[in-house]
Amino acid sequence: MNWIVDYTHSQIQATVRHMMISKVHGGFNEFTVNADIDEEHVAKSTVKVEMEAASVNTRDEKRDAHLRSADFLDVEKYPSITFKSKRGEVIDANHGRMVGDLTIRGVTHEVVLDVEHLGKAKSPWGTINAGFTARAKVNRKDWGLNWNAALETGGWLVSDEVDIDIEIEFTQVPELVEQAKPVEPVKITA
Repeated sequence: MNWIVDYTHSQIQATVRHMMISKVHGGFNEFTVNADIDEEHVAKSTVKVEMEAASVNTRDEKRDAHLRSADFLDVEKYPSITFKSKRGEVIDANHGRMVGDLTIRGVTHEVVLDVEHLGKAKSPWGTINAGFTARAKVNRKDWGLNWNAALETGGWLVSDEVDIDIEIEFTQVPELVEQAKPVEPVKITA
C-alpha cells in the first residue's frame, strides 16, 4: 500500500510573538509532501516538503506582502522553502523525532521535528487514514530573516523564535485499484 497526503485535512503553520504581547499565526496555502512511509521500520521513513513561499497567509494582505519581500522570505529570489528528512528516531509507539534540513532563502540548517502519530481510522468511503503532527521551534535569524523594529516600551515588534506546527493526514491507497464497473449511459428525453 502507498500513502498519499489528504491536503484538505493538512496544514503547515508558523507562529511568532507580535509586540511581545500576542501571537500571529500564519501558514502556507500551497505545499507538497512526498513521503515514503516504512510501516515496519518507521525510523527509516523519509519525508520531503516543499512550500511555495509566495503562498504565505497570515490573514492580512499588507503583512503578507511584507513577508514576501526581501525583508523576509524574498520570494522573487527564493520561491520555495523545503524540508528534507535525514533520519528518524522512535521514542514510543506514537512519538518520535524526525531530523532534517530546512532551507529558507537558500540557507540550510538542521531542524528536529517532534512527531506524534495520532492514529488510524477507516473513513466512511472505505479508505484508511492516518494523522500526524510535527512541531519545532526555530530562530528565524538563523535563516537571515532579520528584519525587526524596536518598540518604544522595550522589546521588539516580531519575536526571533518561530513555532512550527504541522498537521498531516495521509490516505492509504491500494497498489492495485479495482476496475470500476461500467456506467450505463443515461438517456435524456426532452
